[in-house]
Amino acid sequence: MIYLFQVLNGIGLGMLYFLLAVGLSIIFGLLQFVNFAHGAFYLLGAYLTYDLVERDVSFWVAMPAAAIIVALVAGLTEASLLRRIYKLPHTFHILVTVGLALIIQEFVIVVWGPLGGSVATPKSLAGVMIIGDFIYPYYRIFAICFTAVLAFVLYWALERTRLGAIVRAGSESTETMALLGYDTLRINTAVFAFGAGLAGLAGALAAPIRGVEPFMGVEALSVAFVVVVIGGMGSYVGALAAGLLVGVIQSLMATIWPEGARLMIYVAMAFVIITMPRGLFGRV
Repeated sequence: MIYLFQVLNGIGLGMLYFLLAVGLSIIFGLLQFVNFAHGAFYLLGAYLTYDLVERDVSFWVAMPAAAIIVALVAGLTEASLLRRIYKLPHTFHILVTVGLALIIQEFVIVVWGPLGGSVATPKSLAGVMIIGDFIYPYYRIFAICFTAVLAFVLYWALERTRLGAIVRAGSESTETMALLGYDTLRINTAVFAFGAGLAGLAGALAAPIRGVEPFMGVEALSVAFVVVVIGGMGSYVGALAAGLLVGVIQSLMATIWPEGARLMIYVAMAFVIITMPRGLFGRV
């Protein structure tokens, strides 16, 4: 039963990793821009949820509100700062986004303190499901089901709607999109905000599971990059498959070899880089 419990935990973790990684992947696919502040948006989403719940706001209001606020902050940041450096070398992308991540992290410490805190599970999802000898928390079941539905909706939106076609076409040639009359600057801002909003939503969902602390964004960013590298940069399906793979590996290794749980996800990444440099579903 312990391994079934850990596999389910891994699926839940993997779906959160997917939300993180798919936002990062979509941003890179359209803008060719590696966002090292992505983990900071996850951090901000978690803390905004924590703050709202502490103010007696329902979790069901706090969760989407946190994601929307993060998306707005990211959109304003992209429009006022980041779009100025897209055509500069990637070194500038790294320096600016790392600096932005540090600013957000220090802002969190100044506003909410350095010690972190916990977010109460919604009352409607308190307790556990019991099937024979198997026990599993309702909130984790909700997290798995909610992210699975969201993953399907995102896939449908990207693959079956006109907006998704615009985003996919923009990832191939922004110049062509501009010639067709589309406002590429506005599209870039919307996609960047959307990707950051997904990271904020992942942080909001993770808060009741792991609590909040000021350095959780660094950990999230490292895992997001692992997932993107394994799945393939710019691949939606790759982000989903790799997120689940990394989540299950990490969760199972926490039982089999706790000291090596984190190490093994990097071993998996190294193996994929050696055997499939473009990732599991990377573009040729």
